[in-house]
Amino acid sequence: MPIPHYLAMTGAEMAGNFMFPHHTAWMACHFSPSGTGLSNLPKWLPDDSLLILDDSTPMHDHDPEKVAAELGGCMERLPCVGLLLDFQRPDEEQAQKLAEYLCQALPFPVVVSELYADGLDCPVFVSPISPDEAMESRLSRWHGREVWLDTTMEGLEIVLTEKGAASAPLPPWERPDGGLEDKGLHCHYHISLDPDKAVFTLWRTPEDIAAQLDEAESLGVTAAVGLYQEFRPLPGEEEGVD
Repeated sequence: MPIPHYLAMTGAEMAGNFMFPHHTAWMACHFSPSGTGLSNLPKWLPDDSLLILDDSTPMHDHDPEKVAAELGGCMERLPCVGLLLDFQRPDEEQAQKLAEYLCQALPFPVVVSELYADGLDCPVFVSPISPDEAMESRLSRWHGREVWLDTTMEGLEIVLTEKGAASAPLPPWERPDGGLEDKGLHCHYHISLDPDKAVFTLWRTPEDIAAQLDEAESLGVTAAVGLYQEFRPLPGEEEGVD
C-alpha cells in the first residue's frame, strides 16, 4: 500500500471545494500577528486530516502553553491524525523551544521540520529533494528516524560555463514541456547548448513524484506532504468525498 501523501490546502481552496483528497492537510494556521496564540485554526476537516502550523508570522513572544492548548483542543475536536510544524526560520530559539514543548505536551503525533528536528524524538519533515540529488544520499542524515517527505515540485536550472557551474531555482512558470526522463533522480530535464554555455533545466512532474514516493517507501519514508495545487490528485488516485 502506498505511503500516505497529504495534500496541503489553503482555507480558500477548502471553502470552494466539495471534493477532497484521500489525505488532506490544512496549511492556513500560523502564529497570531496581534496576540499570543494562533490564527486560522480550522473549524472543520475531512477524516484523517493533517494539521500544519507554519511560521510565516514569526513566533516572537507567543505563549507556548496557550499555543499547545489551542492546538490540542483543535485536534481533539477534529479528525486529525497529527500535527506538522513546518517551521522554516533557522536558529529561532523560541520556535525550537516550542517544538520541544509541543512534542512533550501533545498526546498526538508531532512532525517537526528538519531545521528543528535535531535532538527531538519525533518524525522529521525533510524539505524537497533537489532534482539533481539522489534520494538515498539526501535521507542518509536521518537514518533511524521516522521521515516525512516534502514533495513540493521544485525545479532547478544549472548554467555551466568555462568559469564553472551556477545553479538557481526554476520558477514553476518556466518549466518546459516534454523533456527527457531521468528515472534514477525521478525528474525530467532539458539541455540547451550555446557557444559560451550549457544550460541544464531539471524539474519534476506528478508522475516523477509518484515514482519518487515508491523509492521513498523502500528507504523507510512513512508519509509525504505536497501542495494540493500541484497534485489534483496523484496519477492513478481518485479524489473522494470525505
